[in-house]
Amino acid sequence: MPYIKQEKRHVLDAHIKPLLNALRELESDDPSNSMNGNINYIFTRILVHVYANGNYDDRSDAIKALECAKLEFYRKHKANYEDQKEFENGVVE
Repeated sequence: MPYIKQEKRHVLDAHIKPLLNALRELESDDPSNSMNGNINYIFTRILVHVYANGNYDDRSDAIKALECAKLEFYRKHKANYEDQKEFENGVVE
């Protein structure tokens, strides 16, 4: 669940903003840039370092975090698009 307290968001956002700028810079400098590859790299590096010494359960928690982030992103940022397209084009039966 990404809904952490506001005071924690400020601490993390201070580090996320430069990372977003770096992603945009890579994209603007190189037309063959793989944004998906860059994002995958970032997620993997974070997980490898956070869970480097973890046991099986800890590493399973990494998968849970990714899965929950995926589902939340879909729920908040993709589902409305899918609903709109269904409305425009009809239900698939």
